Amino acid sequence: MYRLKEAGHAAYLVGGGVRDLLLGRRPKDFDLGTDAHPYQVKRLFRNCWIIGRRFRLAHVVFGKKVIEVATFRRQVTEEEAAEAEAKAEAERAEMEAAARAAGPDAGSGASAHLIHRENTFGTAEEDAFRRDFTINALFYDIATFSIIDYVGGLQDLRDGIIRCIGDPEVRFREDPVRMQRAISFGSRLGFRLDPAIADAIATHRGEIAKAAPPRLMDEYYKILRSGSARATFETLHRAGLIEPLSAVLHKGAGGELWASLDRLDTYRRKFPASPDALTNAILLGCLVVPLGFSQGAWPAWLEQGGRPGLGLGLLPLARKDIERMHQVLVLQKRLVDPSRSPNARRSLTLRPAFGDALTWLEVHGDTPDTLTYWRDEAGQPAPDAPPPIRRRRRGRRRGRGGPSGNRGPVTQ
Repeated sequence: MYRLKEAGHAAYLVGGGVRDLLLGRRPKDFDLGTDAHPYQVKRLFRNCWIIGRRFRLAHVVFGKKVIEVATFRRQVTEEEAAEAEAKAEAERAEMEAAARAAGPDAGSGASAHLIHRENTFGTAEEDAFRRDFTINALFYDIATFSIIDYVGGLQDLRDGIIRCIGDPEVRFREDPVRMQRAISFGSRLGFRLDPAIADAIATHRGEIAKAAPPRLMDEYYKILRSGSARATFETLHRAGLIEPLSAVLHKGAGGELWASLDRLDTYRRKFPASPDALTNAILLGCLVVPLGFSQGAWPAWLEQGGRPGLGLGLLPLARKDIERMHQVLVLQKRLVDPSRSPNARRSLTLRPAFGDALTWLEVHGDTPDTLTYWRDEAGQPAPDAPPPIRRRRRGRRRGRGGPSGNRGPVTQ
């Protein structure tokens, strides 16, 4: 942020990071908003990559952390959207005609043209008004050390309310996933929904099925990692937002499923942030095992709405996650009743799914002694244990005689 500022650009911390810091919570990640265009950002940071096709974003990478830097955007009017769509369609037709004329052996240079439909840069205020909820539209300015609030988000944070920016019915038709996100934020933060949001969800809940399935599944994984999975899924079920996506999940809500999510939430709350041990396979198991998935044959309902692939109704599931989850369930009996053979126990700790199997045992097994036994057997520390202190080793002092420190040959 300071490097952008020193280069003459505005640079704000934006969105969920500001919200969580104001609430005394640990932010999951940090996003920046700036008036610098993506390639201006890239010129300032060697560790920067430009991503995106329709709207360019700058990702500045620090080790394993990625800071997303987005240029301020404005809301596109319907006339601009229609004009841009027509222009993009004409460009696609022109590119296809050029490709046909060039023949099958031609290069792919024509496909390098970008669709600039959403590259509508704007001001910080315009960017705030195109966001989803008021509590996510707060900016922190390092130039004045102040919070910039264009939409009343600070007051909504104080009042504990989730409120849309603009008409909820319009915003939910633009992006149906916002209905699910509103409930997720409310459950995670302990906030209540604005009555206008609740009414709009009741009216447009069926629209959720029009959202991109991979994005919906990604939101489900975020909910499962949040530490408030049960409260969120209960509210989604009451609001009717699960039924259009997965009939089996809607029918299985309650009882065993809520108990499974309770155990997952209890485990997650031991950590300040979601641990790496909560892989997609573990999270998926917490959903589908209570619905009847077991070590045997996969159930008939494990399909993706009649389309090729596996899924919970419209929610797509990765086969590798399901297979890993199956391996985890198979290993549970061998963990609870270990073999007497040391070699067999050792080979079990070398299984690829062993780490996930231990996590599942900790979440759902209620057998702390067994867990401790296997961690000792594998030489693994507990996930919530503090990292070991690494002492810096002092290097050998080199002598004048060479790298080994010898001054010369030893004679007797």
